[in-house]
Amino acid sequence: MIIPRIEKHLLAFPDPRDASPEGIVAYGGDLSPSRLMLAYRKGIFPWYSKGDPILWWSPDPRLILNLDDFRLRRSLKKKLKQFEIRFDTAFESVMRECATINRPGQKGSWILDEVVEAYSVLHAMGYAHSVEAYQGGKLVGGLYGIVVGGVFCGESMFARVSDASKAAFTALVEHLRAGGFDFIDCQVPTEHLKSLGAIEVAREYFLLRLEAALPKEAHWNPGVK
Repeated sequence: MIIPRIEKHLLAFPDPRDASPEGIVAYGGDLSPSRLMLAYRKGIFPWYSKGDPILWWSPDPRLILNLDDFRLRRSLKKKLKQFEIRFDTAFESVMRECATINRPGQKGSWILDEVVEAYSVLHAMGYAHSVEAYQGGKLVGGLYGIVVGGVFCGESMFARVSDASKAAFTALVEHLRAGGFDFIDCQVPTEHLKSLGAIEVAREYFLLRLEAALPKEAHWNPGVK
């Protein structure tokens, strides 16, 4: 099939249901705040390599975590207390740490300098957030993502010491529960996230859940209405 091209002057996306078998919705466009937020609201996210055009994805199946389904082995709960958790104190550092992680089957990282710059703008605007795990005053793990309505769209995570990313993810789930969120969009299936309770769902189901959650008044900062 022919993948549609997005012109920079056109702020629109094809229907994600018409994505290629691999999950590619379109290519081109830019990483402007308005385009990125439109993409996430439509269940689409950018993922591409250096030197390639921007590729916009909506995979089928999709991985999501219903917050009430989160599970953590008891043996790990005590270990997580060794980390100090902070929110939104080192957003760019978390992104750059995520960019250095070598992942199976992936050559290099899609978290390019231009991506860091674009998401840092979203962070300044209050749409992108990070959770950081510190140990001895040093950043040793964390994650970041985008908030749309009652959904946290997880982008990436990293750990420099054992269980640091689990500590950040556990804190994220608790934070989202307190803020009245519905679920976490984990994007692409991984065994690690499945072990924490994430499940694979059909893209159509995901899009319906996303649409229902967009009008929800969830709060990243619990207590702030």
